[in-house]
Amino acid sequence: MAQLSTKVKLYLEANSKTWNRDKVFLQDNSDGNGVFIALWTYDIAQPTAEQIASYETAGNAAETNAGIDATRRTEYLSWDKQMEMVYKDQKNGTTTFKDHCDKVRSDNPKG
Repeated sequence: MAQLSTKVKLYLEANSKTWNRDKVFLQDNSDGNGVFIALWTYDIAQPTAEQIASYETAGNAAETNAGIDATRRTEYLSWDKQMEMVYKDQKNGTTTFKDHCDKVRSDNPKG
């Protein structure tokens, strides 16, 4: 199940807005009712429960892809190691860097 924050961000993006922590605040009172919108000061209507629910599938996809992006960032290695691969490829006429990037993408495909 997608987090409320993800679904609210998608709702905002669909309405040409961006997340601003001064305009929306999510709260969980730990009373078993879960997270809810405690503050909403955008110049558009606060989303209804039905509108939020409509972003469930897109929210799940966004969260999955965010996890894949995080894994890819780690596996791509640091920028200095990438530059070293590029340098050696140019010097030796090899494709180590391209092969490395292709493997990271194939090992961590996006949905």
